[in-house]
Amino acid sequence: MLTVLGMNAPAAISFAHQQYHAYEISRPAYKAAYGSWSTLVLPQQFRVNAVHASLLHTGKVLIVAGSGNDTDNFKAGSFKTLLWDPVNETYKLIPTPDDMFCGGHAQLPDGKLLVAGGTLRYELLGPAVTRAGGTMQVFNEDPNKPRTVPKGTLFTAPDGRRYQSDDDLILAPATKVNVLDPKARGGYRTVVRHTQQAVFVLALKAGKGENVAVRTRFAVSGQVGNDANTLYGMSANINSGDQNFQGIKAAYEFDPVSEQYELVAPMQYARWYPTLAPLPDGKVVAVSGLDDTGSVLDGQNEIFDPATKTWTPGPTRYFATYPALFLTAQNKLFYSGSNAGYGDAKKGRTPGLWDLRTNSFQVVPGLGRPDLTETSSSVLLPPAQSQKVMFLGGGAPGESAVSTDRTAVVDLNAAVPRYVEGPKLPGGATRYLNSVILPDDTVLTTGGSSDYRGKRGSDILKADIYHPTSNRFTPAADPTIGRDYHSEALLLPDGRVVTLGSNPLFGNKQDAGPQVFEQRIEIYTPAYLYQRGERPSINSGPQQLRLGETASLGVSAPADIDAVRLMRPSSVTHATDVQQRSIALPFTRAADMAGVRVTMPASSGLVPPGWYMLFVVNKAGVPSIARWVQVR
Repeated sequence: MLTVLGMNAPAAISFAHQQYHAYEISRPAYKAAYGSWSTLVLPQQFRVNAVHASLLHTGKVLIVAGSGNDTDNFKAGSFKTLLWDPVNETYKLIPTPDDMFCGGHAQLPDGKLLVAGGTLRYELLGPAVTRAGGTMQVFNEDPNKPRTVPKGTLFTAPDGRRYQSDDDLILAPATKVNVLDPKARGGYRTVVRHTQQAVFVLALKAGKGENVAVRTRFAVSGQVGNDANTLYGMSANINSGDQNFQGIKAAYEFDPVSEQYELVAPMQYARWYPTLAPLPDGKVVAVSGLDDTGSVLDGQNEIFDPATKTWTPGPTRYFATYPALFLTAQNKLFYSGSNAGYGDAKKGRTPGLWDLRTNSFQVVPGLGRPDLTETSSSVLLPPAQSQKVMFLGGGAPGESAVSTDRTAVVDLNAAVPRYVEGPKLPGGATRYLNSVILPDDTVLTTGGSSDYRGKRGSDILKADIYHPTSNRFTPAADPTIGRDYHSEALLLPDGRVVTLGSNPLFGNKQDAGPQVFEQRIEIYTPAYLYQRGERPSINSGPQQLRLGETASLGVSAPADIDAVRLMRPSSVTHATDVQQRSIALPFTRAADMAGVRVTMPASSGLVPPGWYMLFVVNKAGVPSIARWVQVR
């Protein structure tokens, strides 16, 4: 009997430890100090691969999967979006017209959500590549008409080899230009300048014999006579190497009221892994991404106008994919350095302030380990008036196991902004960390993994609270579900934080088995919701606020109110959330002590137009349930 007990001692000790830990974290005193986590398992029919998550002004959470990083879903045209109501615990599947997997999204001034880009084609790597592929430049030299080149068009080389396009093209007519020529009659001659677009093509036959390594002109199927002479393809690089994901041009607005997608004008450039960043006038700039040939866009950015629902060219500047771009009080965009990689590992990754009006870029130095910026997290620290941005974790390019525990903070109000080293991440070297601003001016950091996509069982089951005023971390209750690649976290109007998604590369800790997408939701209830006493509340107030003006709020116990915060709702993917921000509203107590009077900042760079959560926070640090207001 002693032998049997001895053999099972480690298991018995582990079980006892787990039982004690479960008891410890359930105690009121523990929750009041560290908060708590709860797990939500959705009904089977509503489980989706949460790749993108956005909080809407209805209080519901829009969870976009698209094909959900699942090639079977992609081939079947099965694209999903889930609308989740965390208050009533209801779910609704939304018809999803395109594969929005790995697109971008941004909150609009009227409360709609702009969703742009997504997936045209999944990547193929190594042995999976059986047919040569590459970029075909298509030219139209006919000034009299546009040319349509539908998906599936064949391009034929002089030796008879054929290649098929994987997307539609519409080429504008060529243009006629008069150029100086002393030898021509009248001193001018007319020159036709072609229009040009790129499309990805695949060889019809397998094998490396279909590779193209020299510049070759291709005939376009279905063209005869002059049409065949003026419409043609050119390529010098069709090969059997890895083939990247490819983006789409499609764009939609999701209407939280009608709860459906509405088609708007497509982007001028296809994008996969783009960032959509808000601008002070309510417009949105789309930056970076892989195009419809699988190449990182070479600085072709564009701006969406919600009034006309159309796109216009923006200033040209190259960034790595999913760049973290934060709107500043000076109406510039600050690029923190956080990104999702692809392309040149040394290009488009330097932090700096980007002035879109002049297309100037002021480099911000001081970030340690600039080679470890992929899959990092960045956050505009609260309150936004401080104009401080924090950079957290990150890793080396590609599938590297190298990651870092460094943090750094930059003060954009400084005469010469520069990153300063911050405290080390308590969980150690971390990729894919999610950072969420809380109403009490702290930041919850949670999840991530130390290795690429959770390899070698490297998910980090840890959460902490960062305190900007003291520049330190304190521990929070630990989550129970790992969150790495394709995970998100966002603040709910009731002050809790929801975490979703996770897409580890393998199905188990031994790096074996197919990848399994985490479909459970875990919710963090912060310690401030376990404090004694009544929670403050906002009982009345306007639904619209204007910049530079004042407004009255009816609140419970006005004498106990310590802060008023205006918080922009999150729209997050790939640990990148450039939407969330918390603005401090100065306030005075009403003479009759029935409420408070708040003053709105005047800067639309600080407070871009749109819907916000309005919180009051008492002297114990406990926030109210948010009241939704629209800032105009």
